[in-house]
Amino acid sequence: MQPVLELKHISKRYPGVKALENVDFRIFAGEVHALLGENGAGKSTLVKVMTGAESKTAGEIIIDNVAHEFATPIAAQKMGISTVYQEVNLLPNLSVAHNLFLGHEPKRYGLIDHKAMTTQAEQLLSRFKLDIDVNADLAKYSVAVQQLVAIARGVAMSAQVLVLDEPTASLDAEEVQTLFAVMEQLRSQGVAIVFITHFLDQVYQISDRITVLRNGKQVGEYLTAELPQTKLVEAMLGKELQQLTARRSNPDDKHMAGDDENAVTFSNVSAKGSIQEFDLEVPKGQAIGLAGLLGSGRTEVCNALFGIDTLSSGSISLGGKVLQLSQPSDAIHAGIALCPEDRKTDGIIAPLSIRENIILALQAKLGWWRYLSKTKQQTLADFYIDKLQIATPDADKPIGQLSGGNQQKVILARWLAVEPTLLALDEPTRGIDIGAHAEILALIKSLCDEGMSLLVTSSELEELVAFANKVVVLRDRKKVTELKGQQLTSQHVMQAIAEG
Repeated sequence: MQPVLELKHISKRYPGVKALENVDFRIFAGEVHALLGENGAGKSTLVKVMTGAESKTAGEIIIDNVAHEFATPIAAQKMGISTVYQEVNLLPNLSVAHNLFLGHEPKRYGLIDHKAMTTQAEQLLSRFKLDIDVNADLAKYSVAVQQLVAIARGVAMSAQVLVLDEPTASLDAEEVQTLFAVMEQLRSQGVAIVFITHFLDQVYQISDRITVLRNGKQVGEYLTAELPQTKLVEAMLGKELQQLTARRSNPDDKHMAGDDENAVTFSNVSAKGSIQEFDLEVPKGQAIGLAGLLGSGRTEVCNALFGIDTLSSGSISLGGKVLQLSQPSDAIHAGIALCPEDRKTDGIIAPLSIRENIILALQAKLGWWRYLSKTKQQTLADFYIDKLQIATPDADKPIGQLSGGNQQKVILARWLAVEPTLLALDEPTRGIDIGAHAEILALIKSLCDEGMSLLVTSSELEELVAFANKVVVLRDRKKVTELKGQQLTSQHVMQAIAEG
C-alpha cells in the first residue's frame, strides 16, 4: 500500500531552536496512527507543518505520490487534511450548526440554507450521540460538548486525513468510547486518522501504528500490537521512570494530622451550589489527594480554598486561625496558592513573556507600588527556568509559544515564587506528556520534603496513589471517605468512587 500522506526528512528551525530534525512520518488510508512524545518533542510542530499552519525548513510533504506545498491551513484542507486541536477554537457566540459548517455552509440561491444546515448538523451529531439544540449558541454547552462539536466539524471537513490533537482531554469515559466508535466508522470508510494523546491505554485501544518523537527527532515507527507499553515509555522518555514515580516510604510516619500548628483545616465547610459540609485537614509537609468523577466537587474544594467560591457555612483555618477568604487576593496574602485546572483560560496570559507570567502573582502580592525591577524579574525567571527545566531559549519568549507541559511549569513557578504555605494543584498533569508528568510528581514530593502542604486533585488514580499521604474521595459534591496507609491503593479509591 502507498501512504495517503507521507512526510519525508522534515526539518523546522526557529531562531535559536531546532523544533524538528529530519523527521519521517507516514499514514495509510483506514488506519489510526498515534503520534506520541513528551511535550516539546515536536508533535505540535509536525502537525502544523502537516496542516499548513507552519512552513517547513526542509523536507517533502507527499500526498498520493505527489509533492505539495501548503502555504495555509485552507490549502491543506482542500487536499483533504483537517485538524481538531486540544483547545476548542470555535466561535462560542455562533450556533452549534453554524460552527459545524462555518466556511462551507449549505446554500440555496446563493444564501445560507438554515433549514438544511440544521438537518445536516443534527444528523452529524447523532453519530456522536449528541442530542442538543443545534440552533443554540455554542457557549451554552460544556467544554466537553464543545470538544465533541469541534471533532464533529473536523469529521465533516475531512476527506482523507483527520488529525486529532488530544481529543479526549475534556471527555469522560463514556464520551471517549463514543468518539472511538466514530473513529472506527471513519477507519472503515478509509479515512486516515492521526491521533495525539497522553493516555497510553487509549493508544493501545484504538491505534494501529505508533510514531514516537523525542527532542525534535523521530525515535521510531512501531506496530501497536508488537510494542509493549514499557518499551513505548522507554522510547518516549529515553530514561527510566521508576525513580521519578517511586512511592514515598511510610508517608504517614513523617507528620501526624491534628498536631501540626501550620495545618490547614476545613471545618464543616459548604458553599451554595458548590460543596456540601466538608471536613478536611492538610498537615504541613503532606500532599492530600482529591479523587472523584467529573462534577464530584474536586475543583469546587480548591475554589473555596482560594476564595473563588464564597462559603455559606463553616470555616477554613491555618494554624488554628480562621481565614477570611472573600477573594483570591485574601488567599494569596494568607499563604495559599492555586494552579487552576484550565491553564489556557485561567492560568497563562499567552501574549506575555515567560518572565512576566512568572512574576505576576508575586507582583500582585507585593502591590503595584512595590514594583519588581527588571533585574529582579529576570533573576527570578532564570532561577525557575533552571529549577523546573522549562524548555525555552530565554525568559522573554511568549508563554503561548510553549508546549502544554512547559506552560504548566511556568504556572507552577508563578506560585512557588510567592512561597506559599499551601499549594493547591487542580489536575496539574492534565494534557501534558508522560515526561513532564513524572517531573511534576517528583516536584510535588520535593515540595513536601521542604515542608510545603499540597492539596492535589487528579483523575489519574495511579498518580494520586504515587505521591499522596491521604486521598479524600468525593461524590456528588460530598466527601465519601478518606483513604491512607494500607488502604491507599488505586483499587480502593476506584471502589469508593463507584460505591459512594
